Amino acid sequence: MPARDPLKDLRLLIQSRYCVIVLESPEGDRVQALLRRLSRELRLPYFAWSRTKGLRREGEPTGIYGTQDAAQALAHVEASRLPALYYFDGLGEDLGDRLLATRLKDAAEPLSGSHGALVLSGEELALPESIRPMAATLRLPSPELSDYRDLLHRLLKDLSARAPIQVDMSTEDFARLLGNLKGLTLLEAERILTKAVVEDGRLDSTDIAGVVQAKKELVEREGVLEYFPTEEAMRDIADLAGLKAWLAERRAILTDPSRAARFGLAFPKGVLLLGVPGCGKSLCAKAVAREWGLPLLKLDPASLYDKYVGESEKNFKKAMATAERLAPVILWIDELEKAFSSSGQAEDAGLSTRIFGTFLSWLQDRKGDVFVVATANDVSILPPEFLRKGRFDEIFFVDLPDDQARAALFAIHLGKRGKDPSRFDVPRLVEATEGFGGSEVEQAIVAGLYSAFSGHRELTTEILLDEISRTRPLALTMEEKIRALREWAKDRTRSAH
Repeated sequence: MPARDPLKDLRLLIQSRYCVIVLESPEGDRVQALLRRLSRELRLPYFAWSRTKGLRREGEPTGIYGTQDAAQALAHVEASRLPALYYFDGLGEDLGDRLLATRLKDAAEPLSGSHGALVLSGEELALPESIRPMAATLRLPSPELSDYRDLLHRLLKDLSARAPIQVDMSTEDFARLLGNLKGLTLLEAERILTKAVVEDGRLDSTDIAGVVQAKKELVEREGVLEYFPTEEAMRDIADLAGLKAWLAERRAILTDPSRAARFGLAFPKGVLLLGVPGCGKSLCAKAVAREWGLPLLKLDPASLYDKYVGESEKNFKKAMATAERLAPVILWIDELEKAFSSSGQAEDAGLSTRIFGTFLSWLQDRKGDVFVVATANDVSILPPEFLRKGRFDEIFFVDLPDDQARAALFAIHLGKRGKDPSRFDVPRLVEATEGFGGSEVEQAIVAGLYSAFSGHRELTTEILLDEISRTRPLALTMEEKIRALREWAKDRTRSAH
C-alpha cells in the first residue's frame, strides 16, 4: 500500500474548513518545511510562532511586536482576520488555561470561512472541549527509505565538495544502512551520517554500527525499554533446528526488503515461544537479533506499572512508540504470562485488562517493522486471545533437550570456558543429565568449575558427575506441569526441534 501524502491530507483538511489542525510529529523542521510548501501551493501567507520571537511572517526579519505571549499572538490573529497558515509549536501545557482556550477558539473561527488554519504541534497536546468540533488531527508519517536515501546522496554530494570522500559499500550494505536509519528523524540521521563520514573521510559498512549505537542512546533516553547487546549467535543454541530454519527463511526479507515487498511479503510479526523454563527461549531472542543484525530491545512488564492513575498505560504506549520509531528492531518480552496473566489480582485487574487490550491492538495493527519474540512458561494462565493466529506468525513449543542436544550443550558450554570437550566422557554426562534443561547443564559445569578451582584441580568428568548428582532438575520438580504443557502443546503449536 503506498504511503499517504501528508501534503495532500493537509490540503484536504483545510479545504474541508477545518480551522484548527493538530499535526503530530517530533520533527519541527519537517513540519515547518511542509507548511511552507503548502502555503506556496495555496498562495497563503505563512506565520510561525515561538516563545522567543513571537509571531513572525515568513520572509520578515523580526516577529510582530508583543506577540511572544501565546494569548497575545492569538489575539493578533483574531484582530487581523488575515487568511493564512499560522503555526504554533509547544502550546501543550498552556491549552489547559481557559483564557488561552478561548483565545484559540476566537482566533480560529474567522478562518473557517477561508482557506486559512491554525496548525498546532508539540508534546502532550490535549485540545479543549470547545475546540474539538472545529479541529482535526493528522500524524506526520515517519521518513521513508527514499527520504533517507535522498538525504544520504545530498550529504555525500555536499561533503565531497569540501574534501575527498571515499565510499566503500556494497548494495546490500547501503540497504542495511538505510534500513537502520529508519526510526530516526531526518535531522538525527543527518547528524549521525555527517559524523560517520567526517571522522575518517569515508563511508563503509563499519559505519552501520554507529547508527545502531545512536538508536541505543535513544532507547536509554526514553527509559522504558532496555537495550540489550547481542552477543549470542545461533551456533550457541543447541538443537531447535525447526525454529532456526523458520527464522532463517524470514531473514531474507531484511537483506532485500524491496524485492520482498514486490513479492507480496511484509515484515514478519514475531513468534511466541512456549515451553519448559531454562531450555533456551530467552537465548533465542538474543540470537535472532545477532543473526539479523538488528537492535534488541527488552520490555520488562514490571517497568510499565505505575501507582499513579493513567501512567501505566502511558508508559506502555511510550514503549510501543519507541519500538516503532526505532524499527527495524527485535522486541523481546520475557515471561509474557507475568505481565498479562488472566488470573491477576482484583486490585489491578482493570489496569492489566486495559494494557492487555492495548497490547493486542498493537500486535495486530503495529506500523513499524518490529519483530516480537515473546516467551512464556505457563500457557494455562495466558489469555486465549494471545494464541489466536494473527497476533504472532507462529507459536513454537520448546521442550527439554534430547541426548544429542545435551551433547551439543556440553560441547558449547565447556568450549566457552576454555575446556576441550574431547577430554570429557560426554556420553556418560549426557546419560546422567536425562531430563536436564540447557540452563541446568550450564550450571552443572559452572558448579564443577568452582569445585575444581577451590580444590586446585583440573575439571574432570567425575567432578561434573558429582555436581550433576546433586541437582534435582525441573523434569522432577515440575513433572506434572511439564507433562500437562506437553499435552496442551501437542496439537496447538509447532515444534521448535
